[in-house]
Amino acid sequence: MAITYELVKSVAAQLYEAALKKVPEDTKDALRRAHDSETKEVSKKTLAFMLRSAIASEERDHLVCSDAGIPVYFVKIGANAPLGFDIRQAISDGFDHLVETIKPPILKHVTNPLTLERGYKGKEMPIISFDVVAGTDTIEIMCQPKALGSGRWAALEIFSFPSLETIETYVMQCVMKAGSQHCPPVVLGVGIGGTFDYAAKLAKEATLRPLGSVNPEPILRDMEERLTRAVNATGFGPMGTGGDTTALGVHVGYAASHGFVPVAVCFNCWINRRMGARIGANGSVTLYE
Repeated sequence: MAITYELVKSVAAQLYEAALKKVPEDTKDALRRAHDSETKEVSKKTLAFMLRSAIASEERDHLVCSDAGIPVYFVKIGANAPLGFDIRQAISDGFDHLVETIKPPILKHVTNPLTLERGYKGKEMPIISFDVVAGTDTIEIMCQPKALGSGRWAALEIFSFPSLETIETYVMQCVMKAGSQHCPPVVLGVGIGGTFDYAAKLAKEATLRPLGSVNPEPILRDMEERLTRAVNATGFGPMGTGGDTTALGVHVGYAASHGFVPVAVCFNCWINRRMGARIGANGSVTLYE
């Protein structure tokens, strides 16, 4: 067996459905830890309700949230991967197949920004980012549906030679503006440097990092710890009920840049939706979160 159009189409559909119906294991573990350490009773009950909802959605094969968002895929293509078909079309057709077959059905959330008409497809949908990875013949596809709670409050600002304090202050300004409207506790991604568009990509990719993973860059590791403490000190808490947990984690990525330094901030709601697959050159498929 090999990497084929039909295989990628099937995987793309499978990943989107799984991301809508399963809260990642690291996220459930983080919610449990937050529940055990929570000091405010109403917030503790909210976290318990979230955990019950996560388990129920898996057991009953239902969506965790009715907002299925829009289809977003991150694709890493090995430089040696044997591809003889249009992989973008395969992923797009996989999403179309999911829309036609998923039970329960999903709502129309893809919106034309010019007319506000809603549907399942539209210009540039699904949104797919491609990277080429040297030294491998595999393909990795990560699906991360972006819904209103996780997408509305993303922001970006460009600074000139900012200090770390300036960057962290901006991140907290974004946090305060969002308040509890992004369905906390959230995973917060920050991208520093590169260009306007690349900083946003870094921020989005930062939210894909497993909770509990350690940033290899010491400066960013310390920044993540400071920001996590600061975000949780805001007291917004789970779904705005107050309490000790507004963020399950803050992840920061960076790239070299000019004297102008873009800083992007984005959020994943408490469901922290993501599901990935590694497709070997022989057609083997390994799922991961």
